[in-house]
Amino acid sequence: MGAKLLPTFAQSLSGADLFPLTATGVSTLQVNVGKRCNQACKHCHVDAGPQRSEEMTRETTELVIEALRSHATITTLDITGGAPELNPHFRYLAEAARQLGRHVIDRCNLTILFEPGQKDLAHFLAANRVEVVASLPYYLAERTDRQRGLGVFDKSVEGLHLLNSLGFGVEGSGLTLNLVYNPNGAFLPPDQTAMETEFRHELKTRYGIVFSNLFTLTNLPIARFKHFLERSGNYDKYMAKLSGAFNPGAAANVMCRSLVSVGYEGTLYDCDFNQMLELPVDPEMPGHIRDFDAFLLARRRIVTGSHCYGCTAGAGSSCGGAVA
Repeated sequence: MGAKLLPTFAQSLSGADLFPLTATGVSTLQVNVGKRCNQACKHCHVDAGPQRSEEMTRETTELVIEALRSHATITTLDITGGAPELNPHFRYLAEAARQLGRHVIDRCNLTILFEPGQKDLAHFLAANRVEVVASLPYYLAERTDRQRGLGVFDKSVEGLHLLNSLGFGVEGSGLTLNLVYNPNGAFLPPDQTAMETEFRHELKTRYGIVFSNLFTLTNLPIARFKHFLERSGNYDKYMAKLSGAFNPGAAANVMCRSLVSVGYEGTLYDCDFNQMLELPVDPEMPGHIRDFDAFLLARRRIVTGSHCYGCTAGAGSSCGGAVA
C-alpha cells in the first residue's frame, strides 16, 4: 500500500470553518532586508549565508519608511534577514521607525555582534530601545554548534553577556531580549512554557544569563530543512506529523492574519515563509511596497500551501512563538 494521502491545507481550514483564511488587520510590517549572513545554519528557511549578496536598497528602504509614516495602524517593524544588521541601511531604517514611534524588532543571531563594523551594534540597539529576538537552539554547545556551526555557541553566550550588561533581558530595564528555540530534527517543539522554564534555569545557573521570554518555533518544511528531510527520507513522515497535529486554534491565530512581509526587493507577501517560496500576496492586492495600502491588505485573502501546516501544528508557531 502507498503512503496515506494527506488532506490539503485548504481542506483542513475548511474543516475548521476557516477557509478562506483572511487577514484581520495589519499591525506588523516584517521586512527582510537581505540574505547575507555570517552564518549558514542547517535549518535556515531563507538559505542565507556569507556568499549571498541580495540586499534591500536605500530606495526600497525609503519606501518602507514611507509606508510606516502613512499607516498609523502599523505599530511594529520587524526587521529580519539573513543577518539584517549586515544591510548598510539597517540602522537608518531602525532609527527612522523609532522616530515615528514604532516598536522595532531586530532578529539577531548574536554572533553578528562581534563581526567587523558591528562592535557598537549592541549599544546602538540599546540606545534606540530595539527589541532583540535572538536565536539560541540550545543551552549546550554541542547541540547548538551542530545546527549553527563550530564555535557559534560560545560566541552566542558572549553576545548574551554583552546584551545583559546593557540591560537587555534584565527585569525593569525596559530592554527586551527574547530567545528563539527550534528543534534540530523532524519533530515538533516541546511545550513553550516548560522550555522557557528550563532555559531560564540552565542559562542562569551555567552562564549567569537572563532573558525576557523564550519562543518555540517549528521548523518549516521549506528550503534547507526541506532538503534535509528529503535526503534523510523523512519528508513524508514529517508532513504527516504536521498535518496530523493540525490545531484549529493555532490556525485562527497565525501571524499572517495581522502581518505583511516585505521582500528585500519590495515585493509583498503574507509571511516570510511565503516570501522564500516566492508566493506573493493575492494578485488582487497591492503587490509592492511602493503601492502599500494597509486598508486593502488588512482584508486580503491569505495565500496558503502545505508548508502552512508548520505554523498550525500543535501549539502553533509564529515569529512570536506558540499561538495556541
